Amino acid sequence: HKENINPKARHYEMDLRDENINKIFKDEKIDIVYHFAAQVKVVKSIENPNFDLDVNLGGSMNLLRACVENKVKKVIYSSTGGAVYGDPKFEDLPVPEEYPLNPLSYYGIHKHTVEHYLYLFKTNYGLDYSILRYPNVYGPRQDPHGEAGVVAIFSILMLEGRQPTIFGDGGKTRDYVYVADVVKGNLAVLENGSGEIFNLGHGISISDQDVFDTLQKTIKTDLKPIYADKRTGEVEHISLNPNKIKNRLGWKPDVDFKTGCEKSVEYYRDKPAWIKSF
Repeated sequence: HKENINPKARHYEMDLRDENINKIFKDEKIDIVYHFAAQVKVVKSIENPNFDLDVNLGGSMNLLRACVENKVKKVIYSSTGGAVYGDPKFEDLPVPEEYPLNPLSYYGIHKHTVEHYLYLFKTNYGLDYSILRYPNVYGPRQDPHGEAGVVAIFSILMLEGRQPTIFGDGGKTRDYVYVADVVKGNLAVLENGSGEIFNLGHGISISDQDVFDTLQKTIKTDLKPIYADKRTGEVEHISLNPNKIKNRLGWKPDVDFKTGCEKSVEYYRDKPAWIKSF
């Protein structure tokens, strides 16, 4: 959201697929690219795979070509640890980076394919990169208008006295990492981890029911959740083993889930104007 952009930054609003991106690179003489742009909804990728393909692959290709043409030194890519591994065996959790990749959604397939593009661009054109496979990121400023922001969604609904919806029986698990810890991970690979893939995880499986229960206690409400059918393409259980980035670059998450939820709820109690009820 524009309201969250540092006023000292120069901001260009442009589609990732727009050929004019190349002009920005020429004008700004960019050294490092953090590539966060994507179609980010798993369910939307199932409903409209061609759009997901166009944005997440076509857009990334457009961006990488601009990087090569304008001699960018390095790309740091936000991939998805929640979708590329598919549905690992529960006993294999948390999964390391070398675990077999079997995405269950077009989103997971397309995000992973960009990882191969990056290898190709480094090998063929000398464009350096680091890949960070994200868990479920949460914390202040997260937009509730999306399927991935469950802490934001549940927090706002419960603060408004409304029942959140849990898709499935509440047993589905994810790995949650607080936003400030993810920022720390991005800084860790700024000048390190050339050509490497790293999981940014706690390595802890937290269920949808755990998320609800933690927020319920934090908010001090007796609201109950609504249970609905599981959504197609969603992984049942995932958590990410962070040992590689911990041992190689010294990164580890500092904020536990309970504390992160408390910080999030505190932010959403006085939600800014760009967050509206949904």
